[in-house]
Amino acid sequence: MLTPAKLALRMAEPVLPLGRHVPFSLQKMVLERAVAKIFAQPLADGQFDVLYGRWLRLEVEELELAWNLTRDGSGLRLAETAPADVIIRGRWRDFLLMVSRQEDPDTLFFRRRLVIEGDTELGLAVKNLIDSLDPELLPPRLWQAVRWLGAAAADPDGLMSVKATG
Repeated sequence: MLTPAKLALRMAEPVLPLGRHVPFSLQKMVLERAVAKIFAQPLADGQFDVLYGRWLRLEVEELELAWNLTRDGSGLRLAETAPADVIIRGRWRDFLLMVSRQEDPDTLFFRRRLVIEGDTELGLAVKNLIDSLDPELLPPRLWQAVRWLGAAAADPDGLMSVKATG
């Protein structure tokens, strides 16, 4: 049965790749504002200090999207290009499963569905940071949507119906 969450995932397949055509300056503006708001408390608590002066590159393979992220005196900053200390790469569904807590990050990395390259120690610190963030800090509707979509992505029948359209 096609639930609303599975329908949303199915509709995301052709739409998400269009993100690579959005100018980086617009991506940067939106993402920096969003992470500043969403992670205000963890930033204030120093949880992101592991990235101070270091660069993390997140790559979403099939979408051909990537962002370089660092921590500076004003917060989290994005750059289109930067000398990445560590790269975390994977498919968008696997990132969704991780952030929605539908799959354990260690399992995703062990199975090589998410890959860390470069400074492995920094990569593991970032993975542990992501895993330790309290989802209750997210706006309730955002966390509800992430959980809802993650649960649909974790459902084998849901993934099969989504993959069948790709």
